[in-house]
Amino acid sequence: MKEIIQFLRQLQCNNNREWFNAHKADYLRLQARFNSFTEQLIQEIALFDPSVAGLTVKDCTYRIYRDVRFSEDKSPYKTHMGAFICPGGKKSGYSGYYFHVSTGGDSYPDGHMLAVGDYCFTPESLRILREDIVNGEGDFERTLQQAESGFVLDRDGALKRNPKGFAADAPYAEYIRLKTFCLCRSLSDDFVSQEGLVQRTAQLFQSTKPFLDYINRGIAFAKGEYQN
Repeated sequence: MKEIIQFLRQLQCNNNREWFNAHKADYLRLQARFNSFTEQLIQEIALFDPSVAGLTVKDCTYRIYRDVRFSEDKSPYKTHMGAFICPGGKKSGYSGYYFHVSTGGDSYPDGHMLAVGDYCFTPESLRILREDIVNGEGDFERTLQQAESGFVLDRDGALKRNPKGFAADAPYAEYIRLKTFCLCRSLSDDFVSQEGLVQRTAQLFQSTKPFLDYINRGIAFAKGEYQN
């Protein structure tokens, strides 16, 4: 990943079409390398989570071109590469495992990171997940405890009060007030640059599978696709 990070840092300093077109051959070569990493990561994750078996790189990766139509930032290119590996692919509506490499900053989107879950939930999915948490006698909290050290719940945007339909004294209020369900873990330059990245990343993701299974079960219920 060292060369990819170096390219992204150069792109951050030269985020314009002229520079990118002059270095497009470098980008395509590094994109192929990232795609190869993604393909290997899919295969490694499928060993403990068969729901992602058979996914292609295209199912999990994104274009580097930014959609600037509704953004004040008109920079034409993303300065990160990411892979979102989830059942059915990135457009399925299910949550998954996300690997993100960037310029090496301190926070998103510049920081390297892993994320498990998602940020976009339908109202029905949120309702079901919250009901599961309230009635689950702590089983949701136990999924969090199984995740490797360093994974933390993203609490950005959490409600200040329990959502409509839930009593003010409902149990596990800190969880049912969440609007997104996502575990995040920052990665260092050293982590993403050393040998064995695929295996080390998959090992961390494996510890979060109980959490992801819990989330995707609620989504499947909401979509009418749950099979016991």
